[in-house]
Amino acid sequence: MRGTRRFIAGLKPVKVPDAPARSFRDLWPGDAGRGARLLRAEFEVLGTTRRLEPGGEGWEETAGPVTWRAAAHGFAWLRDLRALGTDTARMRARDLAEDWLARGAAETLAQAPEVAAARVSAWLGHWDFLAATAEDGFRKKLLVRLAQDARGVVGTLPAEAMHRGALVTLKGAIAAAVALEEEAWMTRALRFLPGELERQFHPDGGHVERSPQQLLLALQDLIEIRNLLHGAGLNPPPLLATVMERAGQALRLFRHGDGGLAQFNGTREDGAGLVDLVLTQSQARGRAPLLLEESGFHRLQAGRTLIIADAGAPPPLRARDSTTGLPRGADRFAHAGTLSFEMSVGRDRLIVNCGAAPAAEADWRDALRATAAHSTLVLADTNSSELKEEGLGRRPERVEGDRQEADGAQWLDAVHDGWRKPFGAQHRRRLYIDRNGDDLRGEDLIEMAETGAPVPGFLLRFHLHPAVLATPQIDEQAVLLKLPSNQFWRLRAKGAKVAVEESLYLGGGEPRRTSQIVLIAEPGANTVQWAIGRVQAGGEVAEG
Repeated sequence: MRGTRRFIAGLKPVKVPDAPARSFRDLWPGDAGRGARLLRAEFEVLGTTRRLEPGGEGWEETAGPVTWRAAAHGFAWLRDLRALGTDTARMRARDLAEDWLARGAAETLAQAPEVAAARVSAWLGHWDFLAATAEDGFRKKLLVRLAQDARGVVGTLPAEAMHRGALVTLKGAIAAAVALEEEAWMTRALRFLPGELERQFHPDGGHVERSPQQLLLALQDLIEIRNLLHGAGLNPPPLLATVMERAGQALRLFRHGDGGLAQFNGTREDGAGLVDLVLTQSQARGRAPLLLEESGFHRLQAGRTLIIADAGAPPPLRARDSTTGLPRGADRFAHAGTLSFEMSVGRDRLIVNCGAAPAAEADWRDALRATAAHSTLVLADTNSSELKEEGLGRRPERVEGDRQEADGAQWLDAVHDGWRKPFGAQHRRRLYIDRNGDDLRGEDLIEMAETGAPVPGFLLRFHLHPAVLATPQIDEQAVLLKLPSNQFWRLRAKGAKVAVEESLYLGGGEPRRTSQIVLIAEPGANTVQWAIGRVQAGGEVAEG
């Protein structure tokens, strides 16, 4: 911190040019539908919509949850107005920017380094759309504020956030250094870039937040940083290319057959087109790995059936910034979904987690973070990790996974101790998939620390994608599942009562009603066995 203060004190006032010295265009596609909603003052962030309009209350602390407000102040929504591409959209962008300069710029959240850096990148990446043909006075005010923000961002390096926000801060600093031709800024940003890459990414390419969506966004950040440096005639540090290659490979592990991402730790279904574009831009080659060893995710694939399982420990906790309200820890979006899994067959998603609403009010956000919103075991109606405003509190300390393969069949044996402190118990999940992918079998056990100790009541939840139709069987031991492709699968259980209940799915867009299969363990039992098998022509379940 002392070195940072000295650097800030030594920064010279920025000479503000009439226009950015180098122009560069934001790489990523916007959503014209979201742009049209912005014209109606409806700003949607990760499934949460609130009002954002000139003269309204979109910038103030009372406008909504901190994640929603940070997105409003970050200006990435310029992509959506640009995608709409009309003169009306351009004028709305300028009106909102004018309003922000007049009423939003003084907000504490707007000055947080990761938020200010995101805004710097957004303004520069959309300069032609937002400001190039605007009046001189507007352009000057925008550039003056941009220079002020950039100076503050550079002065805060290295970023305190343990999550992707630190990459966003570095990217904004580099973009500003290129656009304003500030060599000292670039030198400082490049000094901290290698260390941040090592802090943000595991050796397996997974991101420290253990979120497929944050991994996708972080890889986008790296691509932009690489392009900025190349555009400025600078050589990126060698580690950047290495990390991009690893991150691209890791991202492939999380892709279902439809090309979208599995829903762990705040992830929602990102369209396959965006994932394809990011992988192409990253130049990462090869097939999806079967395991991210440090991140703790497994991919079991046989035939057209795919299982993506979380068998890793949650990221570490760090306190929330008391000034801005933004969390600093890598667990900021973490869910209590340890040992949950998702399953798809071809392009059809079958078993899912419920999704996420990280920009929603706390009750709704945390309902989707709860263990019950994941396809895993729930013990005594208690979350496997304690949900807190800044991330997680109590959490599994020991999470282990061991996988084996023989003749094309695959096994995963995983365990976590998230319920050790409240109940003296740990959860073990065993998965087996046959070589053809027609037979998935599972066993879930509660292992008590004290021999003979009573086992608390538990149940298993299997949330279904809304496109799957579930029909309970008469004996309450099985459920027939119809996929959109007209395939039929059947879930059977031993040691539990089988029920079909309502559920909600927030994989993308608006909440959708769906079903979940609930296996209620017999009283006093510590084990439930289950199987999901493809129904052959004639009604028989395929046997492995």
